[in-house]
Amino acid sequence: MSIDEADRRRQLATCVERTGLTADELWLRYFALGGDVGPVEVDAYLHGLMTLPGIQCDVLAHAVNERLDEFDWLRRVPYSRQVRQAKPATGPLVALVDLLDGAHRAPPERLPAIAVAAGRELGVRLDIYLVDRLQRVLVPVLPDSGPELLDVDTTPAGRAFRELTTVITTHNGDRRLWTVLLDGTDRLGVLGITPADEAELRDPNLREQCRWLARLLGHLIAIADKYGDGLNAPRQRHPTDAAVELLRDMRPPLTAGTDAVAVAAGRDFGGRPGADAFDYALSETTAHLAIFDSGAETPASALVTASVLAAYRKARRDGRPLEDQARAVDEVLNTAFGPGEHASAVVAELDLVTGRLGFLSTGAARLLLVRDGRTTTLSTGTSCLESEIAVEHLRPRDWLLLHTDGMSEARDRGGRAFGPEHLGELLGKAQTTAEPPPEAVRGMLRAVFDHQHGDLRDDATVLLAAWSGPDGPRIRLEP
Repeated sequence: MSIDEADRRRQLATCVERTGLTADELWLRYFALGGDVGPVEVDAYLHGLMTLPGIQCDVLAHAVNERLDEFDWLRRVPYSRQVRQAKPATGPLVALVDLLDGAHRAPPERLPAIAVAAGRELGVRLDIYLVDRLQRVLVPVLPDSGPELLDVDTTPAGRAFRELTTVITTHNGDRRLWTVLLDGTDRLGVLGITPADEAELRDPNLREQCRWLARLLGHLIAIADKYGDGLNAPRQRHPTDAAVELLRDMRPPLTAGTDAVAVAAGRDFGGRPGADAFDYALSETTAHLAIFDSGAETPASALVTASVLAAYRKARRDGRPLEDQARAVDEVLNTAFGPGEHASAVVAELDLVTGRLGFLSTGAARLLLVRDGRTTTLSTGTSCLESEIAVEHLRPRDWLLLHTDGMSEARDRGGRAFGPEHLGELLGKAQTTAEPPPEAVRGMLRAVFDHQHGDLRDDATVLLAAWSGPDGPRIRLEP
């Protein structure tokens, strides 16, 4: 008999004495639970004269524990193996399980209320704000959160969103902790957390538990968006057309990352028909990057861009090399729309192990390299994507920016262009200050918007990739 087994038997015998059960009463309870050895064998086991199979020891322990639960739940007989709970009774895991179970088959608009109920299991009140499509304001999705919009650039909640951090507010009776709401690394909004006791605002364990809840809720919101519109309406604060909706539904998340690379993108259409699109795909070893602009801003332009994007994706997913991906783009332009149709584009592949960058470009779309705060233009803008692949070797911590001409050629009311120099300055500053890539993208788009006083004449699209190198520290995309 092992020491553990001997100790377990002694504890069982001690607890049997505490129950006051006779040998026959104990055996009847054991037998009722499915025990299949006789009373003589049970008595012999309790006196150390023989052993029993582990499962029979556990049934006997359970019979004793049931009796102890009736008057002394603090003392229990240990089982031979860990007994798993079907569902936790207390603690932060209850909140996560309740949110996960409650979200199953729930329509999107029910998710906020389910999250609030899960928050009660943590002893906190939740307020949920989603960022609008242009990432300028945070919109409440719960009726009792108040009607006000929270500005991303000027409020504590906005700071949590911008800086991917946790912000505490304790003034004017507002005792809340704000944390960013993420789907993976893609920013969806913020979660406001109000504990019963103000001292808990600085409890690191509560903050970590609320981050778990925010991450799970972010995933569920992103999934629910695919089968319902209930959470879309609050975020859709600006008019759009079918062209914008078509290209928006084709885009990947605005932010993604692996250990070696972080990718962030953004697009400002200014309420006009859209003609820009971006795409990326990340693997353990490669980052595929692309940006497209079919030029004229008409509803038909969106169809051109959508077709180009689909052709590029199919070639990439088929495992075809970069030159074949570019050829697929040119083929769909010529066969589906005729030889007069064109699109500006940059398609690139970055080896995440070596830093080798291969790329092709055409038209007004541009590829920039940002290194140590200085910006260099890499793409030359040939007339056709089917040209020789250009190669650049990146260093760890280099950034790449793919952008359409709606960025650098944006003009104010006096006709003054935003300019590649200004764009380069913004990029260099963002890199040297270690600004998170998604916020660097948001800042660039906001600067272009402000330069044109909100009257965009062309949609502006950017795709930023930050490479940390195979052994470098991760680029920060989360708190």
